[in-house]
This record gives sequence, C-alpha cells and structure tokens, in this order.
Amino acid sequence: MNFARINGVLLHYRLAGPEGAPVVVLANSLGTDARIWDGVISRLSETYRVVSYDKRGHGLSDIPTGDYTLDDHLDDLFGLVDHLGIGRFALGGVSIGGLITQGAALRAPERLTALVICNSAAKSGDHAFWTARMNAVFDNGVASIADGIMERWFSPQFRAERTEELAGWRNMFLRCDARGYAATCATLRDADLRDRISAITLPTLLVAGEKDLAMPAAQVEAAAAAIPDARFEIFPGVGHIPSIEAPEKLASLMLEFLKEAGHG
Repeated sequence: MNFARINGVLLHYRLAGPEGAPVVVLANSLGTDARIWDGVISRLSETYRVVSYDKRGHGLSDIPTGDYTLDDHLDDLFGLVDHLGIGRFALGGVSIGGLITQGAALRAPERLTALVICNSAAKSGDHAFWTARMNAVFDNGVASIADGIMERWFSPQFRAERTEELAGWRNMFLRCDARGYAATCATLRDADLRDRISAITLPTLLVAGEKDLAMPAAQVEAAAAAIPDARFEIFPGVGHIPSIEAPEKLASLMLEFLKEAGHG
C-alpha cells in the first residue's frame, strides 16, 4: 500500500500501469473509496499510468476535523501529484470527484491535459439538502441512510440482478466514517462553480447515468452546455457510479476521448 502525508493529511493512493506512461488521475465519489475505479483501471492501465486515491475522510486516508472545502480537496490532489513527481496529467472524477475535477481545471489548467467528469455538475443540491444529510449522519450514523443511498447510486436493474455486488458496495458505504462523510457533504453544500465553469477550455468529457437519482442527467448535460466544446454522453440504464455499473463501456469511452484529446 502507498501512503503520503500531504499538507499534514495522510492520503492512501494506488498506482497502476507502466512507469513513464502518460498519467491519468482518478478521484472517487462521496461515501466510497478508490476501489470504485477498479474495473476502469484494469483497462486504462494497459496504456496509462493511473493514480487513484482515497480523498480525505474516506477509505484509508486521514479524517481531518472540521468541514472540508473544495480548496482542501484541491490542495490534497495537487499535493499528491507533486509528491509523485507528476507534471501534467488527465483528471477524471465521479460525483464530488467530478466537482474536484472542475475545480482543478479552474485552479491550474496548465497542469491538465483533459477532463472526464462523471455524474457531476457545477452545483449539487442545496444548503438545506446537505445540512439535513449531515445531521442525519451525525445523529444516527451512515447506516441510517444506507438503503436510500443505494437507491440513489444504483439503477433498479443493478439492484435487482447484481445483489451480491450491491451488498458488497453497501458494506463499503457502511464502513465510511460518519465524520469524514459529513465533512465532505459540507464541500458539496458550499461549493458552487456555476458562474465559473464557462472558463474551462480543456478537452472535457461529461458522462451521465440515465437512472442516476443522485445527479440527474439533465444537470450533467447543463454543465456540459456551459463548458465550451465539451462532449456529453449519457449511459442508458446506468445509475450514479458508471465505473461500477458499466466499467468496460466507461473505460472504452475514456480511452477514445483521451486519444482524441492528445493525451499520450
């Protein structure tokens, strides 16, 4: 296992693919860890050096006290790639990972070659929604919202036909620390990039899930419309985490897009 202390925060990260190859960095969603990308990494790592990591408050990474800001997550990301000696890279993220991807493009576009934003938009939910979610977790733990989260994450077909996988991903969610989860909800509560993403000029791919109840496809499409020349794709029958429900399709799309974007 690989760990690095970045600005005082211990981050767990993983490396796959050939050394010296062009780099792709992947950021995970709320309530998950880097393992959600495994099905995609198995394909991408044939061509690229892939870095995946557990964002603060999740997985094997530290759980700093207090609410997390988008800048906190960006400091972690850029601190990690600097620690690894990475100059320019392509960046992909799902859900809050997609928000981090947008924020990174606005902070340091010169460091990035291409963006893949999955099931994410410039703004997610409102203050009341995230405050209620945080209060529920603080009062009753993540188990109290687990069943509802599974319905928001996964399509009805996935939940009906892939029951063992569903149980495993639910276990992952149940092991998420309530403090880290709530602190990351605060990021989504406070971050709003709607007035800024039109400044993104990097090659950008946005992916939505037709059955996503956490981030409706229409909101992802609206973000795509706001980013100049962005490409939008919708996955029929897929929920909030396409790297789990449709990893081969997502990996193929990413490989095609990254090649077109000149990454590598």
